[in-house]
Amino acid sequence: VDMGSKLLCLLLASVILAYYIYSPIPGDFEEPWKVMLIAATFRTVEHLAEAAEYLGLKNYMDVLTLITTVEYVSPMSDENITVAETEFNNITIRLYLPRRASDGLRRAVVYFHGGGWCAGQAGMKSYDHLTRQTSNMLNAVVVSVNYRLAPKYHFPIQFEDVYSVTKFFLQSSVLSQYGVDPDRVCVAGDSAGGNLAAAVAQQLLEDPEVKTKLKVQALLYPALQALDLNLPSYQENENKPILSKSLMVRFWSEYFTSDLSLREAMISNRHVPVESSHLFQFVNWSNLLPEEMKKDHVYISPTYGSSKLAQKYPGFLDPRASPLLASDAQLRKLPRTYILTCQHDVLRDDGFMYARRLQTAGIPVTHDHAKDAFHGAMMFVSFPAELAVGHRLLNRYFEWLNENL
Repeated sequence: VDMGSKLLCLLLASVILAYYIYSPIPGDFEEPWKVMLIAATFRTVEHLAEAAEYLGLKNYMDVLTLITTVEYVSPMSDENITVAETEFNNITIRLYLPRRASDGLRRAVVYFHGGGWCAGQAGMKSYDHLTRQTSNMLNAVVVSVNYRLAPKYHFPIQFEDVYSVTKFFLQSSVLSQYGVDPDRVCVAGDSAGGNLAAAVAQQLLEDPEVKTKLKVQALLYPALQALDLNLPSYQENENKPILSKSLMVRFWSEYFTSDLSLREAMISNRHVPVESSHLFQFVNWSNLLPEEMKKDHVYISPTYGSSKLAQKYPGFLDPRASPLLASDAQLRKLPRTYILTCQHDVLRDDGFMYARRLQTAGIPVTHDHAKDAFHGAMMFVSFPAELAVGHRLLNRYFEWLNENL
């Protein structure tokens, strides 16, 4: 009997594990088993985070940052790149300096990592790989910024950190110290970092103290607005790998406050007060999305929420947090832009709407849409599984930077 019950337990455990790892993956994904492994890894961490928070052991976001800790690599130079940790304006950065000779001044990329403004850091293996390769492939100086994170710090701290690093770096004395060509500087970032890059590019245009103009901006599956969290992409990809709708709403609300009332209003998409109704024109997907993205979705006018939330946490209506809220006049001054979107991503439509608005404003935009990819796909070139699509998107990004920066 004992042997039989052990076998039964093993069988049950195997079934639960198989159910857990096996999640339906869209048919157009290559390497579906790798995607399942990645999805299961992230789901496990999320479930642990929920359990720890429920039991009062640890904050949800603290558990999520365990991934950051596991993935951390210390700054290591190699034969091509000197890597150092230093500070610009009292904010920690990782600096990548090419060793090979340059026949003139170098290009530069200021990079902001993703992680929902709550997790992630420049020293994660995936980011170190990305920024090191950027430096190596483009023979460019790369500044990767470790901005302060929520829930300990809320908006606008994250924005102010990346902005002050960028502004410091753009001073002519600093650019010349690192041998950087002031006409060939880019801001870039993925996800929440793409949000910060877009916001920095906009803010620099309004700053009379900054004389250096960005040449380009590169936004990788960026989050660009917190007004409408029920876009077609949020509906279709509610439970897709890595970034579910509920996690994205949690990131957004945590960026502004740890007060649960904002998250609850955001999850039901009734957080914007009626006096801010004019802002919806900037995120009206029925006007801004291409036909194939609208599919069977019908645009419903917003349901307005209480004015109290917006008075307490005005951040979610601020263009520095939602760059899609910038006026057309502001967009006309922006640099040449690269936008990457992924089909199976809640943030897909943000990127589509921004690409459309920039194009309408006359800005040269390269919009790469990966039909077979999910949020964060570009980072999976090592842990926990190496994806061919990750390499493909990475190479495309390097190619664009090389041609345009």
